[in-house]
Amino acid sequence: MTFAKAGGLAALTCAATYLAGFALLLTVLAPLGFGTDRIDAAAVVAFIAERPAVLIAWNTVIYVVNALALVVLVVALRQRIASTRPDAAALTGALGLVWATLVLGAGMIANVAVERAHTLVADPEAAAALWQVLHAVELGLGGGNEIAGGAWIGMVSLAGRASGVFGKPIAWLGLLTGVAGLLTVFPPLSESAGAAFGLGAIAWFLLVGGALLRPGRQGVQATRERSHPGQARGPVRCCFRLT
Repeated sequence: MTFAKAGGLAALTCAATYLAGFALLLTVLAPLGFGTDRIDAAAVVAFIAERPAVLIAWNTVIYVVNALALVVLVVALRQRIASTRPDAAALTGALGLVWATLVLGAGMIANVAVERAHTLVADPEAAAALWQVLHAVELGLGGGNEIAGGAWIGMVSLAGRASGVFGKPIAWLGLLTGVAGLLTVFPPLSESAGAAFGLGAIAWFLLVGGALLRPGRQGVQATRERSHPGQARGPVRCCFRLT
């Protein structure tokens, strides 16, 4: 298996973790207020007392598995982009690994929050207070904003388009998804922008996975650009142009 194909499978894995996360969020966890500013810490602690494994599994999928797959995808895209745009590849690679690190850290904090709250279920108020503090740390690392993810998806989409790795649909979708992620920094927009980022990221990961698993067309374009740099078409003259 080539590393490009490994990256394609990693992208599909990222999409799958988002889909699994949304499925549980909209069903089992919806009554607790997860994904909103109205989350009920007391209800969460009561849920942890009865079903801690559910939250542990959810956190592990949406954070830990996602982060590990993201590392593979980041490196695979960096290698592909570096063939024609080494500077852009270095920048997007660094930013992508920062995002993966934050996601992994958020997952570890989230699981510790569940474990510590479970040890304090005999004192619900103390358990809720502790869980709220650790949950705030989790959100700060990435669970409650998508700054790093939005920046990476947007930038790697532009760089991928410039290097011939991506076509216009992926680049435009990635740019819009990245903007939605950046908008999560504003409290009035955080919920709606976060939902838009998540849905956009699912579609983007699926398209990127397909592009990496079908490298022929992109590989031919990149080879032509290296062999005949004077004949490069407009879209690849600047690493931050879409048209």
